[in-house]
Amino acid sequence: MDDQTRTELEAAAFRRLVSHFRERTDVQNIDMMNLAGFCRNCLSNWYREAADDKGLDLSKEDAREIVYGMPYAEWKAKFQTEATPDQQQAFKDQNPGH
Repeated sequence: MDDQTRTELEAAAFRRLVSHFRERTDVQNIDMMNLAGFCRNCLSNWYREAADDKGLDLSKEDAREIVYGMPYAEWKAKFQTEATPDQQQAFKDQNPGH
C-alpha cells in the first residue's frame, strides 16, 4: 500500500471514529477512560498536537469542537453526567497521580 492510500484510509477511519463518538453521547468520557485508556478529550489533544507538529495554531477549544461537533461547554451541558463513585474510583485505580 502506498503512503497516500494509507493516509487516506487513516483519515477515513479517524472521521468514522469521530462520527461514532458524536453519535454515542450516552457514552461518558470517564467510561471510555476506564475501559480504553483514552477519551474524546485525549483524541482532541492528539489532534492539536498533530497540528502543532505541522506548525499550525489550533487552540484546545477548537480541537475539542472538531471532535465533539460543538463547543465543549455545550456538549458538557447537554450530555455529560456526574461520575458515580465507582467510576471515579476505577479512574483513580487506573490513573494514579491523575
